[in-house]
Amino acid sequence: MRQVNMHEAKTHLSRLVEEAAAGESFVICKAGRPMVQVSALTDGATEAARPPRLGLLAGQCHVPDDFDQIAAREIADLFEGR
Repeated sequence: MRQVNMHEAKTHLSRLVEEAAAGESFVICKAGRPMVQVSALTDGATEAARPPRLGLLAGQCHVPDDFDQIAAREIADLFEGR
C-alpha cells in the first residue's frame, strides 16, 4: 500500500482523497511511522453516517394535545426555586 508523509498529505489532500475514493487506498505516515489508513467508504458506511429521517415513527405513537402543559406548575416551581 502506498505511504504518504504528513506534509505531502496536507499539501495534496484533495488529489489524495479523490484517488482514495476511486479505490487507491493509502497510509499517512508521521516521521516514517504509519499513522492512519485512508480508503473509500463503502455504501454501508455512508448509509450509517446519514442522519435519522424525520417522521420515522409517524403513526406509531401518540402525543397528547396538552403535552406542553404536562407538569407545568412543577417545572415553574423548579425554575423559581420552590
